[in-house]
Amino acid sequence: MIWAQFAKDRRNPLVILLFIAGSILMTILFAGGVYSPTTVYLFSEEENASEIETKWEALLNVDDSFQFVIVDSDQARDDVQSGKVDVAVKLMEQDYRLLIASELPTMSYVQQHVDKVFQREAQISAIASTSDDQVREEIESYLANAPFQLEAQGLDSEEVPQFNMSTQLLFAFTFFVSMFILGLRVNNVTNDRVSGVWDRMILSPLSKTNMYCGYIIYSFLIALFQVIVVLLVFKYMMNYEVGDNLWLIIVIATFFIFSMISIAMLITGFAKSPEQFFAIYPSVIPLLPLISGAYMPPETITHPVLVFVADLFPFSHAMDAVMSVAFYGAGLQEVMMSLVIMLLIGVVAMGIGINLIERRS
Repeated sequence: MIWAQFAKDRRNPLVILLFIAGSILMTILFAGGVYSPTTVYLFSEEENASEIETKWEALLNVDDSFQFVIVDSDQARDDVQSGKVDVAVKLMEQDYRLLIASELPTMSYVQQHVDKVFQREAQISAIASTSDDQVREEIESYLANAPFQLEAQGLDSEEVPQFNMSTQLLFAFTFFVSMFILGLRVNNVTNDRVSGVWDRMILSPLSKTNMYCGYIIYSFLIALFQVIVVLLVFKYMMNYEVGDNLWLIIVIATFFIFSMISIAMLITGFAKSPEQFFAIYPSVIPLLPLISGAYMPPETITHPVLVFVADLFPFSHAMDAVMSVAFYGAGLQEVMMSLVIMLLIGVVAMGIGINLIERRS
């Protein structure tokens, strides 16, 4: 039965290859530039504009989150108005003005950073004006080697885990595409029932258990193949940070894939035709990453109803588990609860789905 399903894809492997390529391209497009510095234009219209721009460019470019670039005033206004950049800073000797086209979340961060730099420079200049020329060097040296140093440390290790949105989106898009791959394969149950192949197989020496196992195992292997290929590409070819326990992430993926196959089998039990399955499944699946907060930073989704609905599906549990492994070095014991929940969801959904299919037979 497994080889029969494999023969169908062997004759036309383009669909599977396109899904694998699609998951890679989506991650590159949407996750590649997540943490690129925000470009901020600098310009001045004072008489000594060149000196002012050079001075403040060096003082402002001390944060990796922002990249301050000197441009012409006309270019700055045109690019802000057209939306090419979010904000530009008009510099004066001891003051500034922000040019913005709309109130975006990045505006407050840019303003806080620029305001902090200007206030610090004003304080240093005020002290330097009443003291000798060496006071600026002494203040900067003092701030660089302050008597009190803050050191961040994690609970279980000396290194604080660094959250990376690109890695989160990598897992989100990989699991998202795998749900469509396994859904297409599980829908072969409905296809074979409508086309009459199901009835002919029942009359053959194959038992129903072997038939269901063939559909499930083949769907499982194809989806797992896609996940492993994508993870290997991003870890070893594109140097994405996916943690040191890749084997544990693959184990989590196996539980997730089984659980989602069960969800697909449950939807198959309600669908009377392949067309009806394709009307239901692609409408439900894209909602799972959204309500699980897979495309947003952690703790963004806090509404209790959304959290409850997300917990009914395996996507949120799989994301929590892989994020714990990738960012916090969690082991098998730490993610065991997520694995058990996904397994429980899978067993319940599989049982109900097969029961509904048998009732329609």
